Amino acid sequence: MGTDNSKKIVTVVPGDGVGPECIDAARRIIDAAAVKIEWEERQAGASVFKQGIASGVPADTIDSIKKTRVLLKGPLATPVGYGQKSANVTLRKLFETYANLRPIHEFNGVETPYSGRGIDLIVVRENVEDLYAGIEHMQTPGVAQCLKLISRKGCEKIVRMAFEVARSEGRKNVHCATKSNIMKFTEGMLQRTFEEVAKEYPDLNSSHIIIDNCAHQLVKKPEQFDVIVTTNMNGDIISDLTSALVGGLGFAPSANLGNDIAIFEAVHGSAPKYAGKDVINPTAVILSAVLMLRHLGEFEAAALIENAIMVTIEEGKVKTGDIAGYDKGAHTSAYTEAVIANLGRIPSKWQVRKYQAIKMPQVSGAPDLVKPGSRRVLGADIFVESALDPDSLGRSLEQIVSESPFKLKMISNRGTKVYPYGGTTPDCVDHWRCRFIMRDMEAEASEEQLLKLINLVSAKHNWMHVEKLPEINGEAGYTMAQGED
Repeated sequence: MGTDNSKKIVTVVPGDGVGPECIDAARRIIDAAAVKIEWEERQAGASVFKQGIASGVPADTIDSIKKTRVLLKGPLATPVGYGQKSANVTLRKLFETYANLRPIHEFNGVETPYSGRGIDLIVVRENVEDLYAGIEHMQTPGVAQCLKLISRKGCEKIVRMAFEVARSEGRKNVHCATKSNIMKFTEGMLQRTFEEVAKEYPDLNSSHIIIDNCAHQLVKKPEQFDVIVTTNMNGDIISDLTSALVGGLGFAPSANLGNDIAIFEAVHGSAPKYAGKDVINPTAVILSAVLMLRHLGEFEAAALIENAIMVTIEEGKVKTGDIAGYDKGAHTSAYTEAVIANLGRIPSKWQVRKYQAIKMPQVSGAPDLVKPGSRRVLGADIFVESALDPDSLGRSLEQIVSESPFKLKMISNRGTKVYPYGGTTPDCVDHWRCRFIMRDMEAEASEEQLLKLINLVSAKHNWMHVEKLPEINGEAGYTMAQGED
């Protein structure tokens, strides 16, 4: 049989646990809405890990996504605390789906402490860098490190996406939530980028908010928010928080968007406890499919299905187990049939937004997006593993570099200066940041000098990590330790 060229081809991964039931519900509803989609079914997750594929994503799944450019997937089981990487994260990073959109709004018929408040917001989360780059090392046997990588390019793409999402959905307010008061270079880069790019969107209101205050305000007065753009880990946390405001993860869809590929999935996990029992709430996956339809330009079908879901929930005749209790809630299949029966109806207490296609941000692909006017290296932080006390380690290092171009400026332990003694008494671990700077502050440390410095230190101490101390455009490109002058 030949392929109907009018159909849009979409890769679908049923997923693990309750995933196949939820995906089946979404596919049935889309078919009932008469959307012409040809589903190309592939696998990822637990079954693939068991085959010995460490990524959890086989080659034929990757090839299918490259061809269709659109993936609808059920939740995938992720190894916790050991072994393989998350297949979910692998998919997002493989295809550079740098923007994670997590919309939530009130569902009339789902009672929460916030019912009647008119909650309707979207979290726009950076999706591929930050701590979720997953670059970790055991620095010493008792100290682990995770690198928090934030790029200007990543910030600009996600900030522009947030403003474009606001425009496409007819929203007016965009908040940028960061922890820039503490992490001034990484989180601060997102804030600075946001404030620069905001000038290009004078039709939208923009403001910065500290992420902990954002979480506080989301609990206190969530209806004040429209669009929140934030870094990867912060976005992961607050988007789960926002879903709880309207009924839980069973109502939380998401879209992962990149310039080439789009992945649509529910926020919730595979819930193996409920797998195969026909009791799970499929709304999050169905709404993820609605986001997919909008991405495909099927705006009428997307509105048709969203309205049917809202009618079904509003009338409350068919309540899933997460709302009514799993001992008396409706089966997944019955809920699906109810949504299909309500296609064409309009809820009395909700109006679907008028959506437009998102204008994807255009940011240079050059790796060196930021080109400084001037730069030089003032010294280096050498991270040393040692069981010595701060004074003994400090005296040893000063002796080691006494005839070199460098001097020991200070030693810190977990961010607090401990040498020279500054009156603090931290409970130290065997992981020391030893800061060496040029004796001649007007000079620049050369590569040869830095390598000799490392060799000098390594002759007596076990070092595990080195960071140059850059000066960029006349400003220090490194932070001070607590208590450092």
